[in-house]
Amino acid sequence: MTGAPPRGVARRSVLRGALAGGAALATGGLLGACGARQDAPRIATDDRWRQFAGATINLISENTAPTAAIAANLKPFTDLTGINVNIVTLELSALVQKVALDLAGGESQYHVIYADPYQVLAPYSKGLVDLRELAAQPGLPEFTGWDDFIPTQLDAAGRFGDRDKIFAVPYDCPTMIWQYRADLFDKYGARMADDLGFDPTPGLDRTWDEYLRIAKWFTDNADEVAYGTGHQAKQHDSLMCDFSNVLWSYGGDYFDHGTEIGLYGATDPGPCRLGSDAAIAAAEFYQRLLSIADPSSKTWDWNGLAPALSSGRIAMCVNWHEYAAANEKAMPGRFGYAPLPRGPVRSANHYGGCGIGINGNTQPNERMAAWLFVLWATSTQTQLANLKSEAGGGTPTRQSVYDLPEVKAAEHRPSAMPNILAAPAVATAWQPENIGLRPKIPMWNECDTAVYTQLSKMLAGDTSPAETMRDAATKIDRITARGWAA
Repeated sequence: MTGAPPRGVARRSVLRGALAGGAALATGGLLGACGARQDAPRIATDDRWRQFAGATINLISENTAPTAAIAANLKPFTDLTGINVNIVTLELSALVQKVALDLAGGESQYHVIYADPYQVLAPYSKGLVDLRELAAQPGLPEFTGWDDFIPTQLDAAGRFGDRDKIFAVPYDCPTMIWQYRADLFDKYGARMADDLGFDPTPGLDRTWDEYLRIAKWFTDNADEVAYGTGHQAKQHDSLMCDFSNVLWSYGGDYFDHGTEIGLYGATDPGPCRLGSDAAIAAAEFYQRLLSIADPSSKTWDWNGLAPALSSGRIAMCVNWHEYAAANEKAMPGRFGYAPLPRGPVRSANHYGGCGIGINGNTQPNERMAAWLFVLWATSTQTQLANLKSEAGGGTPTRQSVYDLPEVKAAEHRPSAMPNILAAPAVATAWQPENIGLRPKIPMWNECDTAVYTQLSKMLAGDTSPAETMRDAATKIDRITARGWAA
């Protein structure tokens, strides 16, 4: 995985269970339902949801929690619309290749596209439909829900370049937060406070330096765990994700105007700023943090880190919030969730959400049929059903779901929706001053590789933090200097 973080425990696994309601699932290749280019039929009816009954649309998605839940329960959509849905799930790199070929070839093999902001939206936004046009089109079900999506998510997952256009609707929203053994903090909190000289309670009041000191205290003093902290520091996209939280908190960034580029994107981001004093200071701290972390951290991505926490090997970690459900299943009631510590400048919590968009090569009727699916898949009702699903589900991207009384109640134990236990933490993380956004540029995949390759050299002791950051900046400048032409 190279351009987007995980979507919960099911993210890297094949979707489970039989598919209902006329859905078909493939793991690659072409769908037999496609055939020659022919528009979907349109039926004269007063029911705006059923005017494309009999049509078939194809969704291509990464193996994500929302897609798992939708694939397992498509019958409500088919009953509502009469539209059949085929779902293709792939690893992200394979998905990007197929989407690129489909868009470049003028085809619409895939009508609805999982639009990773960095590997699909940024490089191929010209091939996607501006969804505002469909939302305003007469004769389709009324849509007035843009304001219901978390604002930072709508920008980061939905827009590229032109701020007046929306190319994708927020679909999932994994975010990195502080996950910790609340039972151990309760047991040792007073003693830690005496030994360390500060209140160790996780939250925005803590600094990264205090996080390191808490972690070392657990390693040295708590018999219940082997190490105080672990990290996803494998030579992999996960390492970039993990380090970025520290980078942003120290006031460093990949480019000037990093927040704006993260929200709206750019094809020419300007010179890389990883050689700045703030970025070097962040790398120095990160090296120090990893020196006291579980040594296995350098072999872990998010899927290696998560069981280290839930099995009792480490006392706390920074990971994607949708692992809360796995934590609660492993050790019910023993975990807590908080925004990440702050650096000299702020707390920065890495957002890794994606949206779903519509192929611009679609013909008029199939485009509208695809829009009906997007409406349904991201509706309040469907997101609530996904949240409850045993097949996956992720967490919602609409504020109205979080405002429902049953969801608010689930923020407290016992909870039938364990991922919602992290909702207060991520709500704070999604605030503009706390969200962490990687650069939304078409060539980010290559830049990402340069970042985690250089960081791995630093963690192996081969380069200093200053050399690491400057070398990464040089490599990124060479990549972005080539420009991008979609």
